[in-house]
Amino acid sequence: MWSGAIGFGLVSVPVQLVPAISEHGLELHEVHDADGGRVRRRRECSVCGEDVPYEHVARGIEQDGKQAVLTEEDMAELPLPSKKLFDVLAFVDATEIDVLQMDRAYLLAPASAAANKPYVLLRDTLRQTDRVAIGKITLRTRESLALLRVHGDLMAVHTMLWPDEIRDPEGLAPPASVKVRRQEIEMASSLMERMSKDFDLDALEDSYQVALRELVLSKVEDRPAKEPVATAAAPSNVVDLMAALQASIDRADEGGKETGVSAAGKARAKKAPAKKTTAKKAEAKKTTGGRKRRTG
Repeated sequence: MWSGAIGFGLVSVPVQLVPAISEHGLELHEVHDADGGRVRRRRECSVCGEDVPYEHVARGIEQDGKQAVLTEEDMAELPLPSKKLFDVLAFVDATEIDVLQMDRAYLLAPASAAANKPYVLLRDTLRQTDRVAIGKITLRTRESLALLRVHGDLMAVHTMLWPDEIRDPEGLAPPASVKVRRQEIEMASSLMERMSKDFDLDALEDSYQVALRELVLSKVEDRPAKEPVATAAAPSNVVDLMAALQASIDRADEGGKETGVSAAGKARAKKAPAKKTTAKKAEAKKTTGGRKRRTG
């Protein structure tokens, strides 16, 4: 979808860009529910009311109460030095990049046999220094910031949002007065460890798309759709945070399905007998006289 070169210093690496993502979603189109006919959208001019052929569609924007019309010729004259060049601006530590800026991902392959050696040189240097390259690239007609990183035996490019496209988070975080106790953090950490044990990311599937495909097949084959796999509901009103954490840990240990209020209630029920056991131990200690073990 793009061919050009990576340029850093006086080194040039001819490359080809390939989409790294193959979306699995079904592409649904709009139809008339009465007869299934496709619903078409017309390019109709709001001034003259005529249908506008694609070759006469220009770009427009309102500025200071006036309409600015930009033709394809106008757009083509705009400077885009990164149209055929991934211009490396700097090499930075990978931890310096905020993942919030990441956009779409692409795989980068050498464009020819002659490009193999400079490609491997850049790839291996990035890997050994644990760095990524930041530069600019133009895909179609839009220039973007981009990140170049190692991905297995290849390099990958991630287009990035410009810094001013990230919203200011001020006022969104909880107030500084909200504190959590050390015990709560310890229990949350314990829950994280249990939930991460034997986790296999590759085994996950898009349950919505699975159900959607089954629904489409049932319509085509004129049969009832199979019931989709039920998913756990989110907790509706967890008041006791410690009880919810303990219930979650119990569920992770047992592989159970309880969530939310029912799980929290189960945790509270477990706590009561624990106090009785402690009381019994104290009583037994009294009856035995609490003998001390001799030392030396």
